[in-house]
Amino acid sequence: MSSPAPRPIVAIVGATAAGKTGLSLDLAERLDGEIVNTDAMQVYRGMDIGTAKMPEADRRGIPHHLLDLLDVTEPLTVAEFQTWARTAVAEIRGRGRTPVLVGGSALYTRAVLDRFEFPGTDPEVRRELEAELGEVGAPTLHRRLVEADPEAAARILPDNGRRVVRALEVLRITGRPFSATLPKREYLDPVSLQIGIDIDRPTLDRRIEQRVRWMFDAGLVDEARRLLDLGLAHGRTARTAIGYREVTAYLAGESTLDEALEATVTATRRFSRRQDSWFRKDPRVVWVGWDDPDRIARAQEAVEALD
Repeated sequence: MSSPAPRPIVAIVGATAAGKTGLSLDLAERLDGEIVNTDAMQVYRGMDIGTAKMPEADRRGIPHHLLDLLDVTEPLTVAEFQTWARTAVAEIRGRGRTPVLVGGSALYTRAVLDRFEFPGTDPEVRRELEAELGEVGAPTLHRRLVEADPEAAARILPDNGRRVVRALEVLRITGRPFSATLPKREYLDPVSLQIGIDIDRPTLDRRIEQRVRWMFDAGLVDEARRLLDLGLAHGRTARTAIGYREVTAYLAGESTLDEALEATVTATRRFSRRQDSWFRKDPRVVWVGWDDPDRIARAQEAVEALD
């Protein structure tokens, strides 16, 4: 007697504040699922308010994976995350349950779902580029990347020094553009599905502002202050998180609290546009309306159609 086919791998994708978390919980309940976080910043302990991490009491008893794994001083790479996430997915399927991936980090989601092998690293080249980053700043290095690899540069925010350095490092090591190493749109396991949340821009912009104001009211400044005491400013990955970066500037006396809040809203809206653009280019995504009363049923139907 043959063993049952593995359960599908489902990923909920879309822009920040579109409603991915709620849909992931609803779908996990219907599919006998467990949730796998694919938000790079929710991997960090203590980064709760600023990442909109779902409190344990609100997780409906559904197991969640890849939350609170690292201290803010520890770096995180996509390659490392890929290994953790694929292991979690395999273990969930091994229990006969459905892995439901959810998070706003598009590259991390693709690294789990798609065929994606990572080029190596060269410590000497990395040190040289990081030293240069400290001297001239991320925007200057980003302009160099625009000239060398415009496709990669278009996918990386100019102030994301960590990813700019990585793209330039790959270019130096391999002689090939970083964009050439990005995953092809080919699922590693064909029984995979991405469900995107479709939301209009004006509504999303309002929801982003509401979320950011809630974060500040809920204690984001105090949370950032605690994390700074734990070394956030020295964390190569964690310190780049939107919200914490702006609050750090406020705590350093470089802006007012209102300016920090508005800068966080602006940065989040800019990031959400990049997220939406990334997923819109992927024809495999099945879209459901954010306010469609039947969105859960539609998402479930799309999953069941894979069987």
